[in-house]
Order: sequence, then structure tokens, then C-alpha cells
Amino acid sequence: MTGPTPAAGAGEEHDPPPDLRLVGLAVATWLTALAGLHLSAPAGALLAVVAAALAGTLAAHLLGWLGRPREPVRRYGWVAVAVLLGVVCGGAATSARLSARDAAVIRALTQTRAPVAAELVVRDDPRPVRGAAGRPAMLLVPADLVTVTGPDGRRVDAPVRVLVLATDAAWRPLLPGQRLTAEGRLAAPRGGDLTGAVLSATGPPVPRGDPGWAQRVAGTLRAGLQRACVPLPDEPGGLLPGLVVGDTSRLPPAVEEDFEATGMTHLNAVSGSNVAIVVGAVLLVARWARAGPRLAVVLCGLALVGFVILVRPSPSVVRAATMGAIGLAALAAGRPRAALPALAAAVAALVLVDPELAGDPGFALSVLATAGLLLLAPRWRDGLRRRGVPAGLAEALAVPAAAQLACGPVVAGLSGTVSLVAVPANLLAVPAIAPATVLGVVAAVLSPVWPAAAEFVAWLASWPAWWLVSVARYGARLPAGTLPWPGGVAGGLLLAALTVALLVAVRRPVVRRSVAVVGVAAVLGALPVRLVASGWPPAGWVVAVCAVGQGDLVVLPVAADRAVVVDAGPDPAAADGCLRRLGVRHVSLLVVSHFHADHTAGVDGVFRSRRVAAVATPQWPEPAAGRELVRSAAMVGGAPVAPVGDRWTFRDGRVELSLLGPPYPIRGTRSDPNNNSVVLLARVDGVRILLAGDAETEEQRAVLDRVPPGTLRVDVLKVAHHGSAYQDPAFLDATRPAVALVPVGTDNDYGHPNPAVLSRLARAGARVLRTDIEGDLAVVTVDGRLAVVARGEAPGRRP
Repeated sequence: MTGPTPAAGAGEEHDPPPDLRLVGLAVATWLTALAGLHLSAPAGALLAVVAAALAGTLAAHLLGWLGRPREPVRRYGWVAVAVLLGVVCGGAATSARLSARDAAVIRALTQTRAPVAAELVVRDDPRPVRGAAGRPAMLLVPADLVTVTGPDGRRVDAPVRVLVLATDAAWRPLLPGQRLTAEGRLAAPRGGDLTGAVLSATGPPVPRGDPGWAQRVAGTLRAGLQRACVPLPDEPGGLLPGLVVGDTSRLPPAVEEDFEATGMTHLNAVSGSNVAIVVGAVLLVARWARAGPRLAVVLCGLALVGFVILVRPSPSVVRAATMGAIGLAALAAGRPRAALPALAAAVAALVLVDPELAGDPGFALSVLATAGLLLLAPRWRDGLRRRGVPAGLAEALAVPAAAQLACGPVVAGLSGTVSLVAVPANLLAVPAIAPATVLGVVAAVLSPVWPAAAEFVAWLASWPAWWLVSVARYGARLPAGTLPWPGGVAGGLLLAALTVALLVAVRRPVVRRSVAVVGVAAVLGALPVRLVASGWPPAGWVVAVCAVGQGDLVVLPVAADRAVVVDAGPDPAAADGCLRRLGVRHVSLLVVSHFHADHTAGVDGVFRSRRVAAVATPQWPEPAAGRELVRSAAMVGGAPVAPVGDRWTFRDGRVELSLLGPPYPIRGTRSDPNNNSVVLLARVDGVRILLAGDAETEEQRAVLDRVPPGTLRVDVLKVAHHGSAYQDPAFLDATRPAVALVPVGTDNDYGHPNPAVLSRLARAGARVLRTDIEGDLAVVTVDGRLAVVARGEAPGRRP
């Protein structure tokens, strides 16, 4: 087989230009469908009609039917015609689907939230959603609605997409393609996609037949892979099924968070890269056996079909298979320049078949990554080879760098950050991805017929999986691994413009060398400073309040890597992330102020990968769900649990704690758990800090009446109950803090914090700061004076 001719280096005159003939059609189809998802069906149809008229007029002009066109019109006219045809296709396809989505019968049922009986076909795997403590886990099940029976008993055909919200465990094992009936209430969707209604299921589904043979085969192989990974350590054993088939059910949350921080999340889900690895392995074997181009394409096609069956042929998998196979199919056919037109044709076809893909970030990342591999990676690879870099290393460097650069604008727009460790981490991960994936596939295939061999192959695959876990772990711990960036469409377009400008500029050798020198100098110059003098936690900090959403998590430093933690917030990942950022590896004491979920649901994150010496709890035992959650986490972590009693004190290193409240059990209030919160007076390096839990008016008044005058005068106040209106004015006046810290969630539904409370504190001379605006907050001492450092990354808010 004759391989492709190596491309010349970037910027040289004999570089073959990319074939862009179908790009305008694909991009226009994509963007028009994206706009149409946010319009009505008539507006989309009108746009298609106008574009069709313009395309027809321009085409007639170019063919000489309406007069001879000028040279510039002739040169670019057909490009404009292709773009207008893309507008026609995207507008027509989307408006047709919107007409079905907005059917009058469905709209009437959603407006009245009517109880219905629905016949459904599952479209994708049920996805669990993390719920609050004490509440059943929610499952999101994408499905196609076939028929619906309203409260009047009338049954109508309604071929629209629905999203099922279910809590019954019987929904979890459903497979794509499964036909079933379910009862529930219909509600209106959020819009922006093709979902016609949201069905809140009131019970278990009733299956109507078995799933297809492909789904049953996939289920058998996936279950076999999970069994083969059971003897492995938790981290590589949980990662391997995610690498191979996108099954992250056993992936430890800490590993998932590390992958997010290092830009390696794409490894945990089936994407074009997974397909490319499997099909690429088959292609290498075919070339080694001297198979011809056509036979190689047939073998790659069989491998592709088999892999899609293994990972379940859901829409996202089919999309990834289409994107991942394009470049390899063109390469196997000996026509690498055909890959870009094939990509453009595939984009247009997929959007026409499913216009909802136009608004799917995963679709955008798949397309951009494939485009980067086709347009940038070959040139960069060949340029490195001409400069003496070995062929394998050049490929390993060029491929992830091109994919990351192409996907960067979308990632920046979605996350509001630019990762500095993503490219290095993915470069380090490259050698392990293919062995882990290929060996995992082999283990899955062997599992039904030879379980022992499957376990052995899975053990071999666990070594490259361990390497990936290690890269993600140490990459996530690097200081300043991500930089803030404007989020949304504006931020994505800004980074895209800068990326294009850089790619154009570096085609000149002088600019290329200058960029390389400046980049290396910046890394070498800045890295030691960031490692030695990291910006977070700040030097001299005495208390930190973390942005964990609508909840509390306060940290008091005991020593270099040890601290006292008060409350755990509502989310384990946020709690663990807070303590990781502060460098806390050992918790001398975890104090739970009270058992509400916004203070206890994150307790597993406090215990994650760190030793907790003891847990102190309130004497008030309610709510029971939060109490059991804390006890369970402490039991697993081996930490003793004891309620605080009268005159309770604690001292370790720099931290002293003393109990101020509740002075006695308080009953019959608006919220007895809040009014029996543990109220603490802390001293850290001489700084007095009042931690008021969620104490409301009744407990605040009781504490004020019982403690000696002047006891509540502090330097720092952690404002009670997220700054709610239930504050005793005399209590606030008695504290007279220099700094008031308000842990509160962005856009919460409780009206927290209360403006009048914040104004009262500010008028008394306090500097008031909120985690929903400032992110993580730390009070520091500088030359004996207090200062506040804000990290500036609040959940749900762009920096």
C-alpha cells in the first residue's frame, strides 16, 4: 500500500492547500440549525425560503442566465451559493423538527401538567444526577415519545423527544432501544433543543419487549469488563471501563475531578479518539500484513461496527464513530486530502439527520478535534520530523497539541478558564491511552468465553490506566494550572481569534522562533515562582471560607498541611476541592454545626484521601438523614464521633475553640436544627473569629443573654445562615467585626443574603464579602493587621 506523501512544513510554498469545497456548506448548515433551535418553526422556514431564493438567483447569475458576472463574483460566487444552500438545508431540517416538537397536543398537556400514560423508546443510557442528602437519586432518561394517553383517556400519536425524570431504581438498567410504558406528568422543557416535554415519572417503567440484539451483546460485554476489573485497585479499575466503553459507574470522584482539572475528561467518555485508536490498531495490523487499501477499509469498517456495538450505538456514540473514522478511512484509501471534504459532508449529514447536534458541545468538540488532527497535526508532525524529532515522538507531540488547540475556544467558552496543564498532561497521557484502550477491548471480548484470561488482560491494562491516574493527580495539584478567561460566546470567539492570529503569525520563521523563545522563558521563569510562592492559600492566613455553593465550609489552619474544618458544605467534590486548594491533608477535627444537608452532604469529600482525627457534632439529633450521613462517613474513615457538651473546648497548634451556643436546647422555633447550631469562638494567632453556624434570632438572643459582656466582640464574623434575614440586631451589633464573611450560593432560591443584614454590618464598619461573588475567601494577617484575599472562582459564576 502506498502511504500518503509527507506534507511539507507549515509556511512553505509547496504545502498542498486544504480542500475547502464543502466547508462552507457544512458550517452554514451547522450554524443555521443552531440558530433555528432558538427560533420558532415559521421563522426557520422563512429563513430557508429567503436563502433558497438568494441561492437560486446567484446560481442563475453565475451560469450566465441573468447576465455575465464580474470576475470577483465568478471567483467567490459558488462559495456563496454553497453557504446559502447550507442555510436552506439547516433551516428546513430544523423547522421541520420544531413543528413536530411544538405540536398543539403536547403543548396543551405540558401547560396543564396533566397526568399521562406514555409509550416510550429509550434513546440513551439513563444518567444519574447527584441529589441532596436524604433524597433519592434522580435519573435522566432521554427517550422518544411514541404515543401519549391524556387524562381524558384519548390516545394520540406524538413522535417527539422527551426527557424522563425518574427516581425509581427500575429505570437504571434500561438500554437504548428499549420500548416501555410509563406514567407521570408532562411539563414544558427549557428550550434550545428538540425536547418537546419533560416527563416526571411517578413509578417504575413497564417494558414492552426486549432490547435489540446489539444492545444485549453490548450489555454482556460491558458487564464482563466490569467483572474483569473487580480485582484491580479502585482507581485504575474504575478508570478502565470509562476508557473503553464510557462506563464511569465505578470511577472514584477524586479521579474524575483530577481529570477535569487537567483537561483529560474526554478520556472518560467514548469519543472519536476511542474509535480512532481501535480502528487505527486494526489499520496497523492490516498494513503489517500488507493488505491493500480496500481490504484495510473493510477490516476497519468491521472493527468500527464491532466497537460501536460494544459501547452501545447511542446517538453520541454514532456521532463519535462518524468523526473518529473519517480521517482513518481517507488514510486507508490512500487519499488523505479527501478527509476534510468527508468531515464537512459528515457534519452536514449529521446535522440534517439530527439538528439538535448543532447545539451539543460534545459535537463541536468532536468536529474541532477531528479538524485539528486533519489540518494541523500532519504539518506539525512533519515539521518536527524534519528537525530531527523521531517519528513516533513527533506524532505523539503533534496529535494532542493540535486537538487541544482546536478545542480550546469551545472549552474556554464553556468553563471560563484556559488550562495551562491540559496540553502537557495530554502529552504525558498519550503513550498510555492506546494500550489501555486496546487491552480493555480485548478483555471485554474475552470475558464471556474466558473470564480468567479477561482478568489477566485487564491487569495488563491497569498499568497504563495507573499512569493516566497519576498524570491527572499530579497535574491537578500544580499551582495555577488554569487561568481565568471570559466565558460564553464572547470568550470563545476571543480565544478563537487569538488562535487563528497566532497560527497565521507563526508561519513566518522569525515570529515562530520568537514565540517559542518567549513561551519557554515564560514557563521557566514563572513556574518556580508559582511553586515556591503560590497565590493560594495566601501566606499568613488565619481562616478561609470556601465557595461550595449554598452551604458552609470553614477552615482554620493548625499547621502546614493540617487544619480544623467546620462544616462540609452540600457537595463532596466541592469540599474535597476546597481542602485540596488549601493543601489540607490532615484534619485535626471536623465540627458539624448542625445536620442540615447544606452543612453535611459534602462530608465524604472531607474524608477523601485524608485522615480525619475526630468529629464533633451538635447534641440536637435532627435531621436524621444528615446525622446518619456524618456517622457513616466517620465510621468508614475511622474517626470517633462525639457531641459537644457544656464548656467544650479544643486546642491544637495555632487553633483554639470554645463553645458559645446553644446554651440550652431550644424548641418550638421556625427551625429547631438551625437554632441548635454549634456556635464557636475560635482564636488563630490571636485573631478572634466567631463561627455562628445557622443560628437564627432565638439562638443568637440566647447566646447574647448568657455570655459575659464583650465575649462576642471579634475580628472576623462568619455570618450566620448565609446572611438570612433571621438575625438578631443586638447580636450583630455586639460582634462589631472588622471582616464579615458570608458563605452563600449563587442565584439561590432563598433570597440569601438579606440586603438589610449586609447593610447593618457595613454601617458598623465591617468589610463584607460573599463567596457567591468573590469565590474562596481567606483572612490574612499582614504586619499585625487584617486583610482579605479572594480567590475569585465562585461556582456558577464566571471569574
